[in-house]
Amino acid sequence: MFLLATVRSSMTDKTAGKADLKERAGRYFRSLQKEICSALESLDGAMAFSSDAWDRPGGGGGVTRVLQGGRVFEKAGVNFSAVFGTLPDPLANKMNVTAGEFFATGISLVIHPASPIVPTVHANYRYFEMKNGDAWFGGGSDLTPYYPFDEDIIHFHSTLKSACDTCDSGYYPRFKKWGDEYFLVKHRNERRGVGGIFFDYLRGEGEKHFAFVQAAGDAFLESYLPIVRKRMEEGWGERERAWQLLRRGRYVEFNLLYDRGTLFGLETQGRTESILMSLPPVARWEYDFHVEQGSREARLIDMLKHPRTWVGE
Repeated sequence: MFLLATVRSSMTDKTAGKADLKERAGRYFRSLQKEICSALESLDGAMAFSSDAWDRPGGGGGVTRVLQGGRVFEKAGVNFSAVFGTLPDPLANKMNVTAGEFFATGISLVIHPASPIVPTVHANYRYFEMKNGDAWFGGGSDLTPYYPFDEDIIHFHSTLKSACDTCDSGYYPRFKKWGDEYFLVKHRNERRGVGGIFFDYLRGEGEKHFAFVQAAGDAFLESYLPIVRKRMEEGWGERERAWQLLRRGRYVEFNLLYDRGTLFGLETQGRTESILMSLPPVARWEYDFHVEQGSREARLIDMLKHPRTWVGE
């Protein structure tokens, strides 16, 4: 059975402060997983999360929690991990860091609702540390609606902006722009959703950055659940379901081709089931599909191709 204590003793840290930050980050991500799962389970009301503790052969492990076939959530996965080992040279080069021993801990989640009127959402926050003393935070959160409502998107972005502003008023405009660039399905020339925030390699101010990550993590439920409650009882039919499945296909394409967390997990021989928990239970690809001009579906595509300013930056 994987224990965080095993990870704590896995590396020789250069300072006690960094060891403490590593431990506190791990504890925070684990507690946030419990909080989010409890809230989602309560809202769904029909299904409970399974809990799957796992060990990584190279060092460390985690707990994957998944809810499937719920009344509100068709699939919701919330993963905690704390892993360590040796970073391979090719991956170190890709990350632009020096190869060597590493430690990484974080929380990652993707929620695929049953209703096409309710958006999919993703969040990931992580702490990464090298034995040579290099350390940073990264992560982000983004919203992927199938039928967008401006007020919902504004609420999502406003909540993230408030979390950013508690630490640095420059964070939201910087990380919102970064998110618009990162969450791009390049071969489609469209974003997978209406954005949020994304950041990586936040170095040098560990306490400030940890406070920010906690603010962003704590804001997740407030950014998303009010939208779910507002939309989950709205009606939908076969057209909306078919569109949802097509858009899920785009989501799969992004996660398998571009998502940093997915690629890192696979390239460091992480647990495949936990890494791919982000994929939807059902998706669809249709050859040469085009949306009807003037339709609600066409409005979404316009948003995905042309990022908007949702709240004052």
